[in-house]
Amino acid sequence: MARDRTPRIVIIGAGVSGIASAITLRRNGFDDFVILEKGFDVGGVWHWNRYPGLTCDVPSQLYQFGFAPKPDWSHIFAPGPEIQRYLAEVAERFGLRSHLRLNSEVVGARFTGSGWRVDTADGDGYDADFVIAATGVLHHPAWPELPGLDEFTGDVLHTARWDDAVPTAGRRIAVIGTGSTGVQVVSALQPNARRLTHFVRSPQWVIWAPMRLPQPALVGALLDRAPRLNRALYQAGMTGARLFTDIVTRPSWRRRAVQEFARLSLRAQVRDPRLREQLTPDYQPLCKRQVLSGSYYRALHARNAELVTAGIEAVTPTGIRTADGRHHEVDLIVFATGFRAHNYMRPMNLTGRDGISIDDAWAKGPRAYRMTAIPGFPNLFTVLGPNSPTGSIPLHHAAEVTARYISAWLERWSAGEFDTVEVTEDATARFGAQVGEALEPTVWNTGCNSWYFTEGGAIDLLPFDRRTMESMLAAPDENDFHLRGSAARG
Repeated sequence: MARDRTPRIVIIGAGVSGIASAITLRRNGFDDFVILEKGFDVGGVWHWNRYPGLTCDVPSQLYQFGFAPKPDWSHIFAPGPEIQRYLAEVAERFGLRSHLRLNSEVVGARFTGSGWRVDTADGDGYDADFVIAATGVLHHPAWPELPGLDEFTGDVLHTARWDDAVPTAGRRIAVIGTGSTGVQVVSALQPNARRLTHFVRSPQWVIWAPMRLPQPALVGALLDRAPRLNRALYQAGMTGARLFTDIVTRPSWRRRAVQEFARLSLRAQVRDPRLREQLTPDYQPLCKRQVLSGSYYRALHARNAELVTAGIEAVTPTGIRTADGRHHEVDLIVFATGFRAHNYMRPMNLTGRDGISIDDAWAKGPRAYRMTAIPGFPNLFTVLGPNSPTGSIPLHHAAEVTARYISAWLERWSAGEFDTVEVTEDATARFGAQVGEALEPTVWNTGCNSWYFTEGGAIDLLPFDRRTMESMLAAPDENDFHLRGSAARG
């Protein structure tokens, strides 16, 4: 298709989705873009998270871009620093460094009527025809409000803002929060702690998995020399991911089998009846994002470890007081309390058509058409936005598919078919209804309270399989959009 003009593009975020977007744009001939990243390096969640024990819970050979295979992972489940290095190497290899502006937090983005004005905290401003919000979901730490925390005389850390200068060995450590982060940091800190107390309000199902199993160097060398075999392994992983999608979205014997393995993992590893009872959740396995570990239950059995399920009443200058009247002396508190997952690009001041703010548009919770477009915000697209497949489909692949979809819109703009493109309210509502109906039989809707739920009570996930997602984003459907200007109709 002939191009009459070249779009100026601002990509917000240099994590998995930002890197996927930038490289996909370049592969489709779009090179006039800048990537604004608030951190001092690329990687997104893998840049911000540096806590001890950080490990990906997706097999390494699947946790990579299809266009940038990495055969030589060190472990079957890669440690966080290695993933961050991989993302940095991909950015370097595909020439993104010249487009990258680090330490550039976006504080505001305003639709001007024909394009966007994007402002950063350091006072710089960027004019763009399109904005791609690749801000992800796991970058705003969630800090619990605990009475007395300001009076605590020890050290306080959040797993998403870890400080390596704070010592952990030989200390009395309190870990607050569960989920993958809590399980991993407990396992990592317990061996060298004087005392480790894990405060768990609601226990998680923890499926046994060999999270520390190395990938033999010979395997990496073989896959490096045999790219077809490496590609076949990647495709096999995608097939496995499709099976997992079926398990979480449809009731079947497969789901029951995985759930029984979760129960077996608890029974086999925790022999103490009282501790097992404390660690048994009151909801179905897989209802929350599944936690994998081969070391957590062993860590809790150690003589220097304790599980506390009583509610936290207050933090004192020297420890934590629980509702059962006990006072737990600690000198380091670690919050493994996750993120405000539904903020997306907020708290930046995002203003769309007719002055509408993103907070107003999302007053009842975040929503987007096919994860990518928001009514009232022309020429703005999200990658891994609302209802993305965080709990089912590999995110690298989802980001690549979404970026190709956005590139198709850029092709049409470049050809002069329109000046602005904005999804309709009807199309967005129709997609929301389809998602809501499809979520009914999913395991996420079986009665637990998880971070998948928005403030409005909706489950912020994609309940469809990979082929359905790919079909949704195969090509733009102009019937679902308002196209204005140039040769646009309507």
